[in-house]
Amino acid sequence: MTVQPIRLFGDPVLRTPAEPVVDFDAELRRLVADLIETMRDEGGAGLAAPQLGVGLRVFAFDVDDVVGHIINPVLDFPDDEEQDGPEGCLSIPGVYLDTKRRQNVVARGFTEHGDPIQLVGTGLMARCVQHETDHLDGVLFIDRLDPAGRKEAMKQIRAAEWYDDGAPPTVKQSPHGRGLFGLGLGR
Repeated sequence: MTVQPIRLFGDPVLRTPAEPVVDFDAELRRLVADLIETMRDEGGAGLAAPQLGVGLRVFAFDVDDVVGHIINPVLDFPDDEEQDGPEGCLSIPGVYLDTKRRQNVVARGFTEHGDPIQLVGTGLMARCVQHETDHLDGVLFIDRLDPAGRKEAMKQIRAAEWYDDGAPPTVKQSPHGRGLFGLGLGR
């Protein structure tokens, strides 16, 4: 297990849909361990493989003392209930905006060993699962905002210390604060 640098907004890997995992091997298990270790080091609720520069459909989560991962997730929504609340991202440090998500989700996928898994989430877990699955599709939470919210997000991003509009994207260690979705909340 190794803490890895997190790719920041502007890195093309964050906008590229990830490929399905086909090999459930030692390399995949190392990736899962690195995701969990890096997520914990940053104090995040979730972390997707593209955020480490790996274009595979894998993410880890740590919500309400439930720690795990899911590979090749497919989401279903049992109802139309929504939630609206603050959301941030380890790849967009310092930007937190209210984002609408579904309140309940069922995620089906696989473990690092290729065994089928189902995760039923509500509230924060549902938000995390949707956020991380979006990463696997090349979608960032700011894409889910209304036009005014996106404008505000871009204003905050352009003002951030870590953002350099004139330089090509580079791999940088995220200066993101600790806590759930960077909100400073303990686990």
